Amino acid sequence: MSIFNSFHISASGLTANRLRMDVVSSNIANANTTRAQLVNGEWVPYRRKSVELTQTGVSPFEQKLQTAMNKGNGVAVSQIKKDPTPFPLTYDPTHPDADENGYVRLPNVDPIKEMVDLMSATRSYEANVTALNSSKNMFMKALEIGR
Repeated sequence: MSIFNSFHISASGLTANRLRMDVVSSNIANANTTRAQLVNGEWVPYRRKSVELTQTGVSPFEQKLQTAMNKGNGVAVSQIKKDPTPFPLTYDPTHPDADENGYVRLPNVDPIKEMVDLMSATRSYEANVTALNSSKNMFMKALEIGR
């Protein structure tokens, strides 16, 4: 274990949570976008995205070993996946994207769920900043011992 391992773990957490906040911001910004992508000549609404995280740089055996030894390697974004839930329908025959029955397919973005995800990512980001500052302070105190 490197002396800077705690910095690497916190840095990976900061990077991953910043990306989570960016994806949530994109979801909120496109919560009313009914023409996000052209598929087979038809406009499709924006589909909610979510970030999936995984532990970095370890095989399954190493992961179990490190868990038993209380060590970690940080996190990485394994994928940004699209939410497969169906698009909600709203009756609005005056909308330009309404079908022949007057229904409009809206994005599957729930602003309340997005705000919860944003708060979770923000708290995780803050926790990583606190851990990074604690590690930095411990190293500074260790250097002061040598004086």
